[in-house]
Amino acid sequence: MRTYRIACLPGDGVGREVLPIGVDAVRRAGEITGGFSLATTDLDWSCERFLETGAMMPDDGLRILEQHDAIFLGAVGFPGVPDHISLWGLLLPVRQAFDLYVNLRPIRVLDGITSPLRNGSPTTVDMLCVRENTEGEYAGVGGFAHRGTADEVALQTAVYTRRGVERIARYAFERARTRRKQIASATKSNAQQYSSVLWDEVVDGVAKDFPDVRCTRYLVDALAARFVTAPQSLDVIVASNLFGDILTDLGAALQGSLGLAASANLDPTRRHPSLFEPVHGSAPDIAGRGLANPLATIWAGVLMLEHLGEADAAALVMRAIEAVARAGPKTPDIGGRATTKEVGAAVLSAIAPD
Repeated sequence: MRTYRIACLPGDGVGREVLPIGVDAVRRAGEITGGFSLATTDLDWSCERFLETGAMMPDDGLRILEQHDAIFLGAVGFPGVPDHISLWGLLLPVRQAFDLYVNLRPIRVLDGITSPLRNGSPTTVDMLCVRENTEGEYAGVGGFAHRGTADEVALQTAVYTRRGVERIARYAFERARTRRKQIASATKSNAQQYSSVLWDEVVDGVAKDFPDVRCTRYLVDALAARFVTAPQSLDVIVASNLFGDILTDLGAALQGSLGLAASANLDPTRRHPSLFEPVHGSAPDIAGRGLANPLATIWAGVLMLEHLGEADAAALVMRAIEAVARAGPKTPDIGGRATTKEVGAAVLSAIAPD
């Protein structure tokens, strides 16, 4: 039996409530299939740790993570710790050091979940967003000048490289071949005459290697509108770091709740451990009240199983998520009254052999 080493980072707020449920679901799938077990390492890296020590993670944090097959993250963020501190203290350094250049976000309306979109349904909203995850506006290039004066200047430089755009585009086209063979490429080349023009040129070049995949270029604002007006026309979306971040949160809204939004930060070369997380944040306003929806975390576990090559186990867990979404119980964010633990227990019970 295979044993996967999983670094578990509950983080802050509701992350501490939902991550154990996600781990239990993945472990349960291994027991049912008989194919693998988990060896977990619990790490207290969080904003609380930052307030105590001045660092989100220890100096040798990356070395510790490197010893694992995957990283499972709950959520990071806490009042009193600025968001740029928590993000640049943990998640972004991991993405960049481990070259997790693919951020994968499934956007699906599940049967039994009400979408705020009038025509939002399982047949009209079924997309996969492939977001570039290490460059663009989140590269961390920039600085301040004349700090604290009336002439203060802030510079944030978006970094686009041919290599970076080509590899994310190629990954997206390969994924499109496994789905409906169509791609929407998000750009803003009418206004961004350098970075987005390079993006367009490279995506067009990659498209020539995939003649069976139809690629359509959309200005990002028009694409955001299409998410709402014609989601059924979209399948795989490939986007830069910032554009992908914004579009996928819109996608989560279409799904019916941020509590359903799962994410994978992938190194497709598998040289480094990939990271899996829900994207709903730490939600300090409801932390400790048992109200958080664990389905996004469990769905992130599905993405982790798929990446580890455990397709049968991933399918088991996804069917369980779909069953609970359809029949309940449900947390308040999707119209129910159940607690985090009640929903988690229902999913675990639904993870069963065919």
